[in-house]
Amino acid sequence: MTEYEDIDAPAQPDAEPERVGTPNVTPADAADAARLVAYGLQPKLQPARDAEYAELLRRHREDPAFARLADAVAAGLGLVVLEVSTRAGMAVTAAEDSVFAVRMGDYARRATVDSGDRFLHGLAHLAVAAMSFPRPEDLADDGYIGRVTVNGVDAFVRQACRRLEERAAEQGENTDPSTDAPGLEAAWRVYARRSATGATKDARRLAGSTTGIIAKAVTFLVDSGFLQRTGDESGGTYRTTARYQLQVRDIAGSAAMAELLELGIVPVADGGATLLPPDEADALDLVADAGLPFHSA
Repeated sequence: MTEYEDIDAPAQPDAEPERVGTPNVTPADAADAARLVAYGLQPKLQPARDAEYAELLRRHREDPAFARLADAVAAGLGLVVLEVSTRAGMAVTAAEDSVFAVRMGDYARRATVDSGDRFLHGLAHLAVAAMSFPRPEDLADDGYIGRVTVNGVDAFVRQACRRLEERAAEQGENTDPSTDAPGLEAAWRVYARRSATGATKDARRLAGSTTGIIAKAVTFLVDSGFLQRTGDESGGTYRTTARYQLQVRDIAGSAAMAELLELGIVPVADGGATLLPPDEADALDLVADAGLPFHSA
């Protein structure tokens, strides 16, 4: 007896090929991933103080699919994930074309910076980065905490100015200020001639003095979650955060940082700056160019 296929039976769709290692992503998963990135954009928020943040970090660490999803959300926003850990949280930095990128013009407006002093503020940020992590091993050690003071950074930069002036004299260069000279050669002349503190009638530090410029730079870094204020000594004392170490590590490589470090000025652990040159064995071959925490455009 011949068996006939039931022509009234609905056709069975082809089975969907099994997706190996790619579980279905739900809207709730996407929302959680976006929430984790949002936490990462709050630099002062510490995972230890927010249970949901800590839980999302745990999930990122233990669930590879969720980690890929969160990283993709960050990438779509123009963010680069530097690290995801309990010590740093979801540490992100903005790519140059990201809507979250902080540019020098934005910084200047936030810090009420005179347009003619922008490169001095850039030099201050450069010096804070160099003093925070003076040796390659400091930048590489996750447990290292750098310490800086406003007055120590000022002493550090002024010593750099003296070294640059000596180098210019040795090479027979004109030591008059040149506003269009590139790099540190333009900045040191102006910085050296600027008052360290100035003072108003009520003894407040002048914003345009070099310590006033450094104070604005470190305040910006505190607001960005890169430094923490620890005291008022020496014009203000600060310690680095894990996020700042990651930021400096990520942007290490510019010629300006290399030039500053090659001058041989030795930062010390208490946030001060010694004027003695380093021993040959301790020469500062630090990772070149930890630059600014914002883009130049």
